[in-house]
Amino acid sequence: MWLRPRRLERALRAQGLRGTPGGPARACLAWFGPVPRVVVTDPGVARDVLSNKFGHLEKPNFPALTKLLADGVAGLDGEKWVKHRRILNPAFHLDKLKGMLPAFSACCEELVGRWSGSVGSDGGWYELDVWPELQNLTGDVISRTAFGSSFLEGRRIFQLQAEQADRVVATKITSIIRGLIEKRMQAIKEGESGTKDDLLGLLLESNMRHTDEHGQSSLGMTTEDVVEECKLFYFGGMETTSWQDRARQEVLGLFGRNKPEYDGLSRLKTVTMILHEVLRLYPPAIVINRKTYKEMEIGGVTYPAGVVFDLPVLLIHHDADIWGSDVHEFRPERFAEGVSKAPAAFFPFGWGPRTCIGQNFALLEAKVALTMILPRFEFELAPSYTHAPHTVITLHPMHGAQIKLKAI
Repeated sequence: MWLRPRRLERALRAQGLRGTPGGPARACLAWFGPVPRVVVTDPGVARDVLSNKFGHLEKPNFPALTKLLADGVAGLDGEKWVKHRRILNPAFHLDKLKGMLPAFSACCEELVGRWSGSVGSDGGWYELDVWPELQNLTGDVISRTAFGSSFLEGRRIFQLQAEQADRVVATKITSIIRGLIEKRMQAIKEGESGTKDDLLGLLLESNMRHTDEHGQSSLGMTTEDVVEECKLFYFGGMETTSWQDRARQEVLGLFGRNKPEYDGLSRLKTVTMILHEVLRLYPPAIVINRKTYKEMEIGGVTYPAGVVFDLPVLLIHHDADIWGSDVHEFRPERFAEGVSKAPAAFFPFGWGPRTCIGQNFALLEAKVALTMILPRFEFELAPSYTHAPHTVITLHPMHGAQIKLKAI
């Protein structure tokens, strides 16, 4: 068995790949046991890897982690991925997200109300760790938009997810979600509307349409498939001063202190620039992996089956040769003309056919939150804040995110 890795290494080295970055695709070769791993830092080649539509690349499989978290569309390949993505797509269309705006606003209104009660009316500063606050906000948004409830089962899922990722917790979460699905399916059978403008209803509706229209149940998803997609959505969603003033003025100019309207959110140029720059500096997933299913040529190198590509999103987003010498600075003006005019090295939600299906949902949630927070509070970093990003599935602040805020 040891001869195969040696032959693979000789073949790849002969094409210019070494253990240090450089050569074809600005890539380097490393090993994870007997598995060759190629770290690709060239954004063009990384996009080629992510855009591949010919079945030559698949997502590496990590069974233990998959079963603990979610075995949904993000971890599937081949025909099953195509089926799940086709059924899920209607639930994430922009017109469907528009119907979820009241739930977004209601959750943000509760957050603002809670902060207002803490800050008081004396005009002073109040210190707050916003990391758990924003986690709770995200949990409430997902609970309402996915399951039609902000409390009970939805909140319990969030609390369990925050605990350790062991098999007992994973089983509890699966049981709760399965119960929600079965309850909704029973209501549909009894003649009630299954949609309720939440993602679970939209998913079940789309799934039944793909099953019934074609007369083949194999074209739809099983209950277990739906459970895994709900888990994936739930966990996937949980993931400065002058610019703050500019964003606040933009929000006040468009909405005043009123709840944001859907059409106005698309005109938030400054807020959108800020969100894109934050996603450049701190992408949720710091690396994306793909694995060759068969021999293929990419970036001038022929790779055999079984090679894993590591696409270091965080590194590419901080490449000074691409973004400039101020690459580590917060400069939203990089996106002044939109993502399409920025360097083609920006993919916080992936790229190609497997771009994160929840991208529009996540950006809409962030925009609604900012449009409701900015007119009511001024904030700055607290002295107790320690900058220590670390990865727990996605990028998190290790010691929280302490800020000072005061009412405006």
